[in-house]
Amino acid sequence: MTFSELDPRTLTALGVDRALEVAGAARTTADMLAGLSAHPDSRVRALAARHPNTPPEVLGTLAPMFPREVLDNPGLPLMRLARPGLLGVFPAEGVTALLALPDVPGWVLDGAARHEDYGVRAALAARPDLSAQRVEALGQDAGWQVREAVAGRADLPEPLVRQLAADDDYDVRKAVAARTDLPGDVLRTLAGDAHGTVRASVARRLDLPLDCMLTLAADGDADVLATLARRVDLPRNVREWLAAHEQPPVRSAALQAWTVPATWLEQAEHDADPEVRAALARRPDARPELLARLARDESETVRRALLDRNDLPEGAVLALARAPEQDIRLHVASAEGLTPAVLDLLLTDPDTAVRTILAVRPDLGPERLARLAADPEAEVRRAVAYAAAPGEGVVAALAADPNAGVRRAAARQRDLPASLLPALATDPDEGVRLAVAGRDDLPEELREQLRHDPDGSVRAEVAASASWRMPPGPEPASVRK
Repeated sequence: MTFSELDPRTLTALGVDRALEVAGAARTTADMLAGLSAHPDSRVRALAARHPNTPPEVLGTLAPMFPREVLDNPGLPLMRLARPGLLGVFPAEGVTALLALPDVPGWVLDGAARHEDYGVRAALAARPDLSAQRVEALGQDAGWQVREAVAGRADLPEPLVRQLAADDDYDVRKAVAARTDLPGDVLRTLAGDAHGTVRASVARRLDLPLDCMLTLAADGDADVLATLARRVDLPRNVREWLAAHEQPPVRSAALQAWTVPATWLEQAEHDADPEVRAALARRPDARPELLARLARDESETVRRALLDRNDLPEGAVLALARAPEQDIRLHVASAEGLTPAVLDLLLTDPDTAVRTILAVRPDLGPERLARLAADPEAEVRRAVAYAAAPGEGVVAALAADPNAGVRRAAARQRDLPASLLPALATDPDEGVRLAVAGRDDLPEELREQLRHDPDGSVRAEVAASASWRMPPGPEPASVRK
């Protein structure tokens, strides 16, 4: 059959080899490529995404699955000249996929900023390489989702942070409340925000001052109180009150194979439907090399199907550890029996939560714990302080950490060297001194020093811990033999 005899309407039924030939030929027409864009085999669709004759509308439908191929399409410069608003014909998920690539050209950023879909503009606002002018403009966007994404950026100037902290939308203010660089007056304003989710976000902060804890302890929202109750650095009286709260969630938080031909398996691997490929991923007879390829599948559905297996080869686990979905990487980070190569890869994960989970693994070893103890994110460093045996050098580094929340955790470390206690007992953060005051191995001279601490909660903690340590009195005479 010659090219002229091909019917674009029936190209999806074309055999794989013939479809690959047609999709890669220079003389293939736009109509033919439109038909091939729906072919069941992903390799055919990828070739259509790279072909310069593929119509812009079809490229838009292919962009979600093949963003790199679309962006490298040699016909794009001419398409942009003919249609200056080219990205306007792309669906939102197509533009978002382009924005996820690391080396996106400026024209894509400009088109995304003008896209009518707020999800596209929010994805743009989350990119780390934006100019200050573009960030400022996105901070004024009409879509609250876009402003929320801006509020989550690490590189915001203080005036913009203050502006977003007073935003009309509570989701934007909630994102601001999670920032690590909040001025003290903004933090205390958000602790009294009208919306409970904003106050709950404040209650999760590692560096929450004691006065804010006391303010939130009087909150009327059960979710805020439950969030607060999960903290380990609460004053004793607050902890006891929350443990006896009338709302159960607050009290709870306070306590806290069939054989098939090999050709079928090959066809299933390249099937257009991710559910088919997911079914393949669940087969008990799937070979290690197949599992490794499926772990790199374009579909999240397929990757998730692999999470139920306990026989994945190292190549598959490494691929899942690089998955774009945070919860998949979290699943890997908490799995048993990880190889050194997987652990080393997860140490460099861009997500704070993944590295935090990694820090409390019992098999991490002193060298990897030391690397995490120098992590740029305070949440990760705090998790290292809760590790079973971080080592004296790591604990010493954490006890001198610039973040108060990390020092609080270090002050509670069971293996804290006694030589570090004097410095922690005079720490400028009252939460650190509170943690020291509750230790049962505190030397008497430091205990006496903390009895005169300027903070009432610290003094109360010392008094309470002293009563726990008091030896029992003599037996009454009536019970002596």
